[in-house]
Amino acid sequence: MSSMQLWDYRPDVYDRGQALDITGYHVHATDGKIGSVDEATYEVGESYVVVDTGPWIFGKKVMLPASVITRIDPQEREVYVSRTKEEIKNAPEFDEARFKEPEYRTRVGDYYGRWTH
Repeated sequence: MSSMQLWDYRPDVYDRGQALDITGYHVHATDGKIGSVDEATYEVGESYVVVDTGPWIFGKKVMLPASVITRIDPQEREVYVSRTKEEIKNAPEFDEARFKEPEYRTRVGDYYGRWTH
C-alpha cells in the first residue's frame, strides 16, 4: 500500500460526494469498541481520524490513517477499523503539536503500514 493510499479512505467505505461528518461516531476495532471519533479529515491523500480511546487506556488519543476504516454506519453512528484494540493501544499517541509534520505522519504511517489487510 502506498503512502498516499494509507492516508485515504477506501472508495467502498467513503464516497467523497457525500457530506458525511463522522465526528462523535463510536469506533470499533476488530475485537470490540475502542472509543469515539474526536476529529476526522477528508483531504485526498491526507485523511485521518483522531480517536479518543476513553477510559480503557486512560483517555489516550491516537491518529488512524483513513484507510484502516473498513465500514461506516451512518444510521448507528459507528465506524469499524481493521485493527485490534491492542494494535491501537500500542500506536503512537496523537501529538497535537506535531501531527501535521511529515516526520510524525511517516512514523504513524510506518506503524499502521506494517499490517496489510
